[in-house]
Amino acid sequence: MVSISAHAQPIPPQSIPVPKAAPKGRDAAPDGQRGAMTTGATQVPNPVIPDPHRNVPLSIFATFDDKQKAQAAKISTYLSSLQTLIGNFVQVGPDGTKTKGQFFIQKPGKVRFEYEAPNPIAIVADGSMVAVRDRNLATQDLYPLSQTPLRYLLSDRIDLMKDTNVVSVTADDLFISVTIEEHQLLTGTSRLMLMVGAKDGQLKQWTVTDPQGYDTTVAVYNLDTSRKIDPGMFKIDMTEHTFPPG
Repeated sequence: MVSISAHAQPIPPQSIPVPKAAPKGRDAAPDGQRGAMTTGATQVPNPVIPDPHRNVPLSIFATFDDKQKAQAAKISTYLSSLQTLIGNFVQVGPDGTKTKGQFFIQKPGKVRFEYEAPNPIAIVADGSMVAVRDRNLATQDLYPLSQTPLRYLLSDRIDLMKDTNVVSVTADDLFISVTIEEHQLLTGTSRLMLMVGAKDGQLKQWTVTDPQGYDTTVAVYNLDTSRKIDPGMFKIDMTEHTFPPG
């Protein structure tokens, strides 16, 4: 995972919940070999780093055949079927730094990301707002959930082809990938690429591309959809907050 310095700038909302350090040059990208992306309790996945020079077509030119539509529908059905999800994650930031942690999802709209020490960050979404907490600095920055692309993962029900701006649907022997693009008037264009297993249909990872073109990838494993989650994990203390400038 990416360590966050004590002087880090506020996290762009497009990148939540994937905080990151200042990016290095693209030549410093980490290894992109495809590791075993299983949900076994003893196997940590090796995140698949997207090609930084990939060219996703503009949606106005994008057309999808029946197979691609069916693949997107498969992911939509899977995401809509999830109500709770607990698991571990490995995050790779733009500078290649890896961090690990645990996440908790309670749909609709609630998520908690806890990063392993020494990373001081915890991220909580309560259904409407996202709080980025820094335990070392005792700070909390708030963002509207509607400004984060991962809100699609937290929707109670979703049809990717109807509810989002899908610009790419691809598949190979390992993954089915759907890329969503969205335009924010003030911040620019960001993308979210969701990847599920081609065989088991389970969520494997996602990549957020910020308006500057830098990627943050999160691979998930040890997924559990049966455990109950304490609702208190998603509470945000609104009396202790700061708002990012602008």
